[in-house]
Parts: sequence; structure tokens; C-alpha cells
Amino acid sequence: MLKHIAHMDLDSFFVSVERLRNSAFNGIPLIIGGTGERGVVASCSYEARKFGVRSAMPVKMARQLCPEAIVIRGDSQLYSDYSRMVTEIIAESVPVYEKSSIDEFYIDLSGMDKFFGCWQMSLELKQKIQNETGLPISFGLSSSKTVSKIATGEAKPAGQKRVEHGVEKPFLAPLNVQRIPGVGNETYKTLRGLGIRLIQTVQEMPIELMGKTLGKAGIDIWKKSNGIDNSAVEPYHERKSISTERTFEKDTIDVEKLDSIMVAMAENLAYQLRKGNKVTGCVTVKIRYSDFNTHTKQLRIPYTSGDHVLIASVRDLFKSLYNRRLLVRLIGVRFSELVTGSLQINMFEDREEMINLYQAMDRIRNRYGEAAVKRAIGMNAKSIGRGDNPFDGGPPPLLANRRS
Repeated sequence: MLKHIAHMDLDSFFVSVERLRNSAFNGIPLIIGGTGERGVVASCSYEARKFGVRSAMPVKMARQLCPEAIVIRGDSQLYSDYSRMVTEIIAESVPVYEKSSIDEFYIDLSGMDKFFGCWQMSLELKQKIQNETGLPISFGLSSSKTVSKIATGEAKPAGQKRVEHGVEKPFLAPLNVQRIPGVGNETYKTLRGLGIRLIQTVQEMPIELMGKTLGKAGIDIWKKSNGIDNSAVEPYHERKSISTERTFEKDTIDVEKLDSIMVAMAENLAYQLRKGNKVTGCVTVKIRYSDFNTHTKQLRIPYTSGDHVLIASVRDLFKSLYNRRLLVRLIGVRFSELVTGSLQINMFEDREEMINLYQAMDRIRNRYGEAAVKRAIGMNAKSIGRGDNPFDGGPPPLLANRRS
């Protein structure tokens, strides 16, 4: 059976949501990010991109490149709500889909061509999303995730593109090799050093040479350049989660100890999220008392993997759930509604120093272990969980992937 994979991507997602809220932003250079002196660009409109403004750029630099741009602080809760709205529309419309980030989806329509027509079905879904949310969205349709994602990029903004089976290589050939997913700035510099700029050049190279030059990554780039990608659309389940809990040898009512452990748990799980390039949209706290009565409370939050946001949410939930008159036997923390993503959604809340701090702390943890960097309040807690990345290889105890 021929594969038919659609890739859908909301155009300038944060910007589009803000324009729904305020039509005065239509057609003008708009930057969303930190509004302070050390703020970072989280998203920008196509009008601002023409001046060289890009995500993750210091807002100060963006202002210099595009002085007429309007800079606003984003609304993470609003963006998360719209993301969930689009997810619900897709979930009720297609058999299998993968939510690869807050604003990006893969849809497996294989076999549907016999009944509805994959192209027509994609067009109707795009129109439904636009009609019900007001958000512009682009899509690509082809035989693989890689080609469809690249086709979506060619279709933007608010367009669609189909790459027929058998013409993947001619479609890819004239494009810049940076269009291949996974080719970042450093890899591109290496490829340019080899005289490679276009995908066609990679297509004409022996796969062995790419492997010898760039190792496994080189082989992956060669395959994608030739339209070879057998990766499956991974069904998305809202309840995919990462969690940890602690059972005490002796029941306790030591509030400071409990608070310290909750912070350590949240900090550890947040690091695991970032290590796996995930963000969470729901936080749950669990308490089991000495009489074995168990209580949980959850809170939907804007998608994030930032310690400072997640720790605050965990502590608030714990305070609202904890009965000070009862001895505690077990406490636990779970982050669910996981999607692929980074700290980008927090860039309009965090200064450049905060982003750099997380990156520096994670580099230290990656090299010396998770216990190498801890918040002072969590120092009283013993090692939480295990040091493996729950998003690599088999699922360790921290990772749960449940079906609703």
C-alpha cells in the first residue's frame, strides 16, 4: 500500500493568534518576545522576517534590524489553548495523527485514497481548521514525513503542496540542503565546506562518502535528500506522561522535607523533559496518607519545560492538596500532555540570561550527572528517580504511555 503522509503547520502561530485578538497587528512587522532590555524573540511575522529577524534572536538586535516593528509580550496560556483547539479538530477528523510540536502535525492518510482522496481530505481539514479557529495553516502531502514537511515549507504562508509518488527526488533537488530536517547551522557549515549547497549535490554523492564525512548523520541526510524516509506517524495520546514518586520508610508531616522533595522531583522531571526535547501541558501532584487514602490534583498549564514554571505549579498544587493533620506515606509528581518542543514558548517571559542559564545547567548535568546542579531548596532531598533519559530506548519506570 502506498503511503500518504500529510504535514500541517500553523503559520507564524503566536503571531497569528495575536492578530486574531487585535486586527491592528495585521500586515505589519510584529515581534513576540521578552519586552525587556535582555528579551529574546519567540516568534515574528513574515513582515519582520524580511528584515532578518529570527526566533531566538535578542530583541535588542531585532529592533535594530527592524526599527518599525511592534514588540509585544506573548500569552502562553492563550497559545496553548489554541494548540489544543486545533489538536481536537484533527483528532476528530483523521484516523492517525502525530502532534510533533505545539503547532505542527503529521497525519497518516494511507489507504484513505480509496474512499475520500487524500488530497481532498487534506484540503477539507485545512479549511475546517481555518474556519473554526481563524488560524492560517499550510500543509504538504507526499509519501513520507520528510518530503511532506519540506513541501509545507514551500507552500507557506497559508498554502498547500502535493508531491506525487515517484517525483520526490526532482522536487527536492533544487532546494538548499538546509531544508532537510536535522541540518542545523553547524552541519550546514560542514556541508558548505565540502562544496555542498543544494540537495541535488547530495543526491549525486555516494552514500558511503556522506557516511565517512558525517557518520550516521551523513547517511541520514543522504537518505532524506533522496526522498527515503520510512519513519512512521506515531499516534498521539494526550495522556503520554513522565512521572516520579517517593514512598517514605517512615510516614512524615515534616513540611519542609516534603516541600524539598517536591521541588527536587519537579526539577528532575523538567530536566528530563528538556533532555528529551519535550514540553508539558499538564501537571499532577499525588499524595498518599498513612491510612492509604490517595489524593491527586492536576492543573493544565501553558506548554513549558522550564523549572521555574513547573516548580511553582507543583508547589501550588501541593499546598492546595496537603492536609497538615495527616501523616504522609507517599508523594508524586507527573507531567503529561507531552509534545515535542523547547523553551521557545517561554521566550516572551524569560530574559536571555534565563535561557542561557538553563542551557548552561543542562550542559553541566549532561557531563557530570543530574545531581551536579540543584536548587538550594531541593538539596535536602535524596536522589530522585534515575539518570536515564526516558525518551531514549526502552521506557524506564519514569515514563508512562497510556491510552485514554
